[in-house]
Amino acid sequence: MIHWQDLHHSELDVPTLYALLQLRCEVFVVEQTCPYLDIDGEDLVGENRHILGWRDGRLIAYARILKNGPDPEPVSIGRVIVEGSVRGEKLGAQLMTRALASCQQHWPQKALYLSAQAHLQPFYAGFGFQAVTPVYDEDGIPHVGMARE
Repeated sequence: MIHWQDLHHSELDVPTLYALLQLRCEVFVVEQTCPYLDIDGEDLVGENRHILGWRDGRLIAYARILKNGPDPEPVSIGRVIVEGSVRGEKLGAQLMTRALASCQQHWPQKALYLSAQAHLQPFYAGFGFQAVTPVYDEDGIPHVGMARE
């Protein structure tokens, strides 16, 4: 069973922050062999939220929601991640459902945006996102900008 949390950044304690940064580093930097600065100054500002999925005390799913720009700016969902050993259990879909519910609860009627790895475009399209940019390179990985009204 997954224990889900939807936390404002001010609700993150040190062990939780450590766990989410560790998971992001394990997958986005090490597994994907993509050295980049994951700690980008966005985790602890504005109205930003963190969606966390825990199993047996271990963080296995995570997404970050950014809402810290001017009001007309869309809400951005990013750092969508499922730990390698549990992929194939449909946790990505559960995670996106939770992230979208959080956006609806906190920012109803706001447009949503995400920068998707290009091979995941069909996955995000299943949640109503449409490509709004051509494929572009981000840290050596093909991405596409996607939006949902």
